[in-house]
Amino acid sequence: MEFIPLVNVKQQFQDTKHSILSSIEKVIESGQYILGQNVLELERKLAEKLGVSDVITVGNGTDALVLTLKAYGITYGDEVITTPYTFFATAEAISRVGAIPVFVDIDSQTYNIDPKKIEEKISPATKAIIPVHLFGQAADMDDINTIANKYKLIVIEDACQAFGATYKGKYAGNLGNAACFSFFPTKNLGTIGDGGMITTSDQELAKKVRLLRQHGSQVKYHHQIIGYNSRLDELHASILLEMLEKIDVWNEKRREMANYYREKLQHVPYIKISPEGKDRTHVYHLFCIESPERDALMKWLSQFQIQSAIYYPCPLHLQEVYSKLNYRPGDLPVAEKMASNLFAVPIGPFLKKDEQERVIAALLAFGGAT
Repeated sequence: MEFIPLVNVKQQFQDTKHSILSSIEKVIESGQYILGQNVLELERKLAEKLGVSDVITVGNGTDALVLTLKAYGITYGDEVITTPYTFFATAEAISRVGAIPVFVDIDSQTYNIDPKKIEEKISPATKAIIPVHLFGQAADMDDINTIANKYKLIVIEDACQAFGATYKGKYAGNLGNAACFSFFPTKNLGTIGDGGMITTSDQELAKKVRLLRQHGSQVKYHHQIIGYNSRLDELHASILLEMLEKIDVWNEKRREMANYYREKLQHVPYIKISPEGKDRTHVYHLFCIESPERDALMKWLSQFQIQSAIYYPCPLHLQEVYSKLNYRPGDLPVAEKMASNLFAVPIGPFLKKDEQERVIAALLAFGGAT
């Protein structure tokens, strides 16, 4: 029985190996490895696709968040509202610039930040909201933007898991003041290593981020501000240009698989699969199932050589590093419930039909084993 991985990154890059190797060879022959033509072309194509004026590529998704917060002047004593149910980098970036993350509970259907609970957490120190488009589905951006406009707050999308997702006909990355993406290998649009980008139509912000990503310098050896060293390499840009040609097809395959999971599992009593949010295109970076019997289900799947994983086992408000913020178990009950019940099963453009059937059959068989 062959092992079925949660995400088949190896096969994805095998599928594009010939074109990638050709692109890498051209970069090597060019002698231009930092901020060259591939980076410029990638930024241009991404801006055109997402409908924004500017794309600034950086070293990784975490840097994208840090540099965006820094460029907006968010600093010590400021507060930034975000979700507790996401990867640590979202809150980490807030802390890295000296600001304080303020956690708001999530919606039980989309697993994204619940806009109805945001306003009560706003204080005079609040400067921004970072909604996360979790697992590939956009947050309720109309409600979030309405609140932000009312209180004059910046909205920074954490779209690291959501390249290609849409909300009311617009792409994630074009739904707030700015957005941040990751090109980590397991992402829908990924490279063979780290990478990230910031998208915006705020040209003043774009100018500041470009300064920050390269030591605060526009002219070599002349520095206007204290910056960072966070640039996407030409090699990764060349790989991403190849991946960008395939991303729409890959995302559609993810959607087809998600729909098939729903069709086959919708009436299983011991699992819940949330519906897609209204007016959204979900791109299923992960396909997650909710179950009070999660641990037993995961152990059961492993017996059939099927990988599954927990996203996320400890919500951010209960992480040790944020103990001084004085959150307690029970403060954000929906996020805490999902941390106990939610897990991901295999999905991706290179998951074979018979492999997905194996996953479904194993999930269905669990009922006869309890």
